[in-house]
Amino acid sequence: MKTLQEWLDWCEQLHPVAIDMGLDRVKTVADRMALKFDCPVITVAGTNGKGSTCAMLEAILLEAGYRTGVYTSPHLVHFEERCRLHGESAKPEQFAQAFAAVEAVRGDVSLTYFEFSTLAILHMMAQSNLDVAILEVGLGGRLDAVNIVDADCAVITSIDIDHTAILGKDRESIGFEKAGIMRAGRPVILSDPVPPQSVLDHAAAIGADLWRFGQDFNFSGDKQQWGWAGRGRRYAGMAYPALRGANQLVNASGVLAALDALRPRIPVTAQAVRNGLAMVELPGRFQIIPGEPVLVLDVAHNPHSVAALAENLDAMGFYPTTHAVFGAMADKDLLPMLQRVNPLIDRWYFTDLPLPRAAKAVDLHQVWTEQNTRKDVTASLHPSPMGALQAAIDAADPTDRIVVFGSFYTVGGVLQDGIPRLQAKHLSP
Repeated sequence: MKTLQEWLDWCEQLHPVAIDMGLDRVKTVADRMALKFDCPVITVAGTNGKGSTCAMLEAILLEAGYRTGVYTSPHLVHFEERCRLHGESAKPEQFAQAFAAVEAVRGDVSLTYFEFSTLAILHMMAQSNLDVAILEVGLGGRLDAVNIVDADCAVITSIDIDHTAILGKDRESIGFEKAGIMRAGRPVILSDPVPPQSVLDHAAAIGADLWRFGQDFNFSGDKQQWGWAGRGRRYAGMAYPALRGANQLVNASGVLAALDALRPRIPVTAQAVRNGLAMVELPGRFQIIPGEPVLVLDVAHNPHSVAALAENLDAMGFYPTTHAVFGAMADKDLLPMLQRVNPLIDRWYFTDLPLPRAAKAVDLHQVWTEQNTRKDVTASLHPSPMGALQAAIDAADPTDRIVVFGSFYTVGGVLQDGIPRLQAKHLSP
């Protein structure tokens, strides 16, 4: 294998199952690689808000002059999005070299696609002379490949029901899995306002330094500005984060708590905080693309994130007709997702997605039909997200809005051409 794509294709067929939770195999290879970070590591787990939290941490730390490395997953369009070094996506050649470094010591240890790529990205980051590393957990926490690295500060965002076949069927079980990224004596930032008891119990059991939202840090604000207070620091009169949505203040509060906890090692100025939050970007998180009709992109893919999307759509004001392009994984709790947002949607465009785990458009339509009681709503089926979006654009009036949501693959499917071309596609002639 020479190119990144060749490595990715090869990794997909290396292990008998796509998801194989556990750290033994990946830890064995990491030890052979002598994988080690010489800088503070912030690990972020949670059901929703992980990507936003990582993006805000990165933006502030870059503004403060630090050399950052960020690992996030999944990607929207290009695999290279998963690793950013000093604010830029790593190059395909760097990935290919890192994959080769993993393979050179792997021996007979079988690794999943995620495990193999995680080791490669961690290797790249460890070799990049970073001041701080930010790692987003892929799934759960306790048994996720990212957890082979000891976090100097753990951040746990909102916890809700998702991936129940792997993580458990209730918030307590899921919370226990997320809590696995904590380390004894080190800070853990819990930005979920109502955390499961299992998270609190685990923090107490291992002696982690627990920072709780509402107790150790909090925020306040009005329509113009907001403020934050932690254990040893306050910020007042801040502009709202560039990432849209009411839930982003909760995420930003956790970010500021993490930076406060790590202040002795990576101090940041108030100006870096203000500039970072003002300029942070993250595609696909309640991303509004201006035009006629207006276009909203959101990777919301479980009941909790769809509820936040519904609130954010409601706060946008009146639109004559709202069109929705929706594609999702088959293992998601689809009924409450559709029930929550259905009152806001006038025309549905259900789409297939190009992977085996995805629900078919016809199945999404069936679930929607079972809960729909409105007579004034229409629905259609489409083979691809871009095809569904084009149908919505063709049907929409300039004063309408179109929302694309349900999965990273749904949003990624309409971003294949990039934002500029997408803007041109949906602007009315």
